[in-house]
Amino acid sequence: MGETQTKEIAIIMFQYSVVVKGIERKLGDMGYQVTTIADNLEDRVRVNGHTHLFVFYLPSDIMDDTVKKRTLHLVSDMILDRGQRMILLGDEKYHHELCEEVPVIKDCSWLNRPIDMKLLENTVEKEIDRSGDPDAQRRILIVDDDPSFAKMVREWIKEYYRVDIVTAGMQAISFLLKIPENEKVDLILLDYEMPVVDGPQVLQMLRQEPETAGIPVIFLTGIGTKEAVSRVMELKPDGYILKSTSREQLLMFLKKKLS
Repeated sequence: MGETQTKEIAIIMFQYSVVVKGIERKLGDMGYQVTTIADNLEDRVRVNGHTHLFVFYLPSDIMDDTVKKRTLHLVSDMILDRGQRMILLGDEKYHHELCEEVPVIKDCSWLNRPIDMKLLENTVEKEIDRSGDPDAQRRILIVDDDPSFAKMVREWIKEYYRVDIVTAGMQAISFLLKIPENEKVDLILLDYEMPVVDGPQVLQMLRQEPETAGIPVIFLTGIGTKEAVSRVMELKPDGYILKSTSREQLLMFLKKKLS
């Protein structure tokens, strides 16, 4: 485990516990340099820009504590905005509801309590590997008025890319113009057919704005006839992909486009 000798992991918690001590020991035995953060969470996470992975041990009362939820949101934003990795440890019963209230954590790895140490080991090693993978820092925006399809695509690719979803053309424009330069989107998957403002109109608006003109745009289309594809490509996007494409084909396509 030569490479992991220099890797740093920070365990975040609201209160130190025996369970956290066991996790700390396990990570140390794996060869990682481990620090614990149990107070002044926002300030201490803010200065930990060198840490490869954060493990956040959530308390059982987090759903009833608005201060803790707010802290979770702020800390998660800081970590993920810097392109760092995070694993959440918590109770299975509140996982879905917490993700709805703190959407930024939806794409983070989650382990249920009681913690399976072997599963923790495997998840940590996977996340550490991804922390050095430039593709894992790439950001893709999905623009599709069908939330179910957009969420399915996010599930397919979230292990490899940072993913955002908007469900309307004007939402996409607003989103892209508001994000800071260091958080720019690397590629847009844009639904060709949408109500009100469709894909071609969105593409035209993107090309007219200096901040978004250079972002590669890939049309998502449900029609694969020669005539339909010709109409799509006349607009000069950076490519197109059929909505019937498999997960494997989509991942290969994205890897090629972002290489």
